[in-house]
Amino acid sequence: MAGHSQFKNIMHKKGKADAQRSKLFSKLAREITVAAKLGLPDPAFNPRLRAAILAAKAENMPKDNIERAIKKAAGSDAEAYDEIRYEGYGPGGAAIIIEAMTDNRNRTASDIRSVFTKNGGSLAETGAVSFMFDRVGVVEFDARVASADAMLEAAIEAGADDVVSDEDGHTVYCEQGALAEVTKVLEARFGEPRKSALVWKAQNTVSVDDEAAEKLIRLVESLQDHDDVQNVFVNFEVSDAVAAKLGA
Repeated sequence: MAGHSQFKNIMHKKGKADAQRSKLFSKLAREITVAAKLGLPDPAFNPRLRAAILAAKAENMPKDNIERAIKKAAGSDAEAYDEIRYEGYGPGGAAIIIEAMTDNRNRTASDIRSVFTKNGGSLAETGAVSFMFDRVGVVEFDARVASADAMLEAAIEAGADDVVSDEDGHTVYCEQGALAEVTKVLEARFGEPRKSALVWKAQNTVSVDDEAAEKLIRLVESLQDHDDVQNVFVNFEVSDAVAAKLGA
């Protein structure tokens, strides 16, 4: 899975360097508002809101922005967003899942289709690639909070299924219905996690050649840059050579 980790590192570093902060904060605020609107405005009793706030904190979003987004959910001016999942294929046959929030389904669908087409991919029907992924909970901690063995032991005791530890940190996987409880138990022991969320985890990763890998990364970047796109999940890995070329 080293290649897949390399891809994650590439996107993380490029995102940190290139993302427009205002656009990123807008997406984070949108998720906070939607989460608060769908449940209680208290993160202690709303796991999705808790996850949204953790994501915002991880990107150094100001506390005032977070509180304003929560309050907006109770106001009459809170926009109504539809949550939509798009699925498609990229160069080399890689599978891609996109989670979006939109106030105009037709516009967003047209835009996403255009991004795929311009970058050598194709938008598919819902369900076309999601069977190659598992919907799971993920909780992430910095590497410094515990050793790999200590995190594994604590995670299993908390009801998690697996842990992946490396120099970048600890990633704990669990069933989606267990996410809130696993997060609560691990937080009590190791402190606030840097992430707690539901994700699409690829069952297996596919290897693509260097040319396809570069095209895929451009495709993912273009999707992530779209205002309505909240998350992008992939099932491909890149070679060390491509990773080095792209600055991972």
